[in-house]
Amino acid sequence: MTTDYDAIIVGTGQSGPPLADRMNREGLKVAVIERKLIGGTCVNVGCTPTKALVASARAAYMARRGAEFGVIVEGPIRVDMRRVKARMKEISGQSNKSVTNWLESMENVRLYRGHARFESPNTVKVNEDVLHAEKIFLNVGTRARVPEMPGVGEVGFMTSSGMMELDFLPAHLIIVGGSYVGLEFAQMYRRFGSEVTVVEMAPRLIRQEDPELSDAIRQIVEREGIQVRLAAECVRLEERGDEVAIRVSCEDGAPEVVGSHILLAVGRVPNTDDLGLDKAGIGVDQRGFISVDDKLRTVVPGIWALGDCNGRGAFTHTSYNDFEIVAANLFDDDPRRISDRIPTYGLFIDPPLGRIGMTEKEARESGRPILVGKRLMKNVGRARERSETEGFMKVLVDAETKEILGAAILGINGDEVVHALLAVMYADAPYTVISRQVPIHPTVAELVPTVLQNLESLE
Repeated sequence: MTTDYDAIIVGTGQSGPPLADRMNREGLKVAVIERKLIGGTCVNVGCTPTKALVASARAAYMARRGAEFGVIVEGPIRVDMRRVKARMKEISGQSNKSVTNWLESMENVRLYRGHARFESPNTVKVNEDVLHAEKIFLNVGTRARVPEMPGVGEVGFMTSSGMMELDFLPAHLIIVGGSYVGLEFAQMYRRFGSEVTVVEMAPRLIRQEDPELSDAIRQIVEREGIQVRLAAECVRLEERGDEVAIRVSCEDGAPEVVGSHILLAVGRVPNTDDLGLDKAGIGVDQRGFISVDDKLRTVVPGIWALGDCNGRGAFTHTSYNDFEIVAANLFDDDPRRISDRIPTYGLFIDPPLGRIGMTEKEARESGRPILVGKRLMKNVGRARERSETEGFMKVLVDAETKEILGAAILGINGDEVVHALLAVMYADAPYTVISRQVPIHPTVAELVPTVLQNLESLE
């Protein structure tokens, strides 16, 4: 027997639940299917739990620094990893429960638990139920990538999801991957008390960023005692008794790294390989992502792909924006598009990085005449007062149009301050709109106008 719906939503990440809510309010009958955890990656094994861990790690770090601020803490600082995990699980669990209750409260929405597979372009089977709808929305997300390196099936390892289950402190955590996920775990576990080594195949950390940003981030993590191995090709994972080893090929350093535990943080792959996409007539690209147009539509009429699985964004905020684009086009006669949004993201080490728009490399390649403004965080009053002076602000501007092209703020509150510039970019306004503002003192944001008042030609 087939049950008819107006729409089927597969997956409950950051796009699915708000889309279900909007459709519910429009009076549509909706089926929502989730095979595992309500809320997807962000709520359960991504943003929410990792940022809770980052907060605990920072508390330990600042406690150790107490004497710098005239605060005397008697005895060594200890970290109770079971309590750290319990706090993280409570915060994450609250978010999961909130999304679950939200979905279950929707009058016209039915939540199915199980794995969805296409039977045809407008029919999906979950468990023994066959569901039919003229509109189907895929919000199936991604999972941690496990690379095909020698020994990976012979040695125990963890991914970012597995790290959420740790309630003990690894003696020496080896992290394969020197990008956003790897660096956040590296710093937090170093602050908890582990010895940490980051092994990165590229010649620098977060290779997609400009070299000066990569170098600054490397200095930050190395200053905390994290060992960084760059230009390292991971040859093989091997056991060493009770320990594990990664054989590496490097110009400098020992030929292998030996530790107690391994975290693989080498990217993510889309959950599109077991959906029966062929029965719907949908193909995927070489990386497994579902191709969509500027309005999130697939090649098959009536099927959309939202969130990480479409390869057009890898963040919670881009996934939610996918929902906004679809809802605007379906219900509001508002032709919003993916291409309207400006690339923006953060790296949540401490101090954090806020990034928007073009890198310097991209700006140069655009052929535009570029102006650049930069200020070291050690010259920011709020940073000095907080004794957190690492990093810098950098803004790129088109010399002719006065358009802000991109910015990087690596430093205290950088992930928040960068939004002042992002707002101007979305307003399609010249940088002069904020270069003459009178901001609050003492803040980090007050130096944004100063940076913009001291632009120089990019040589």
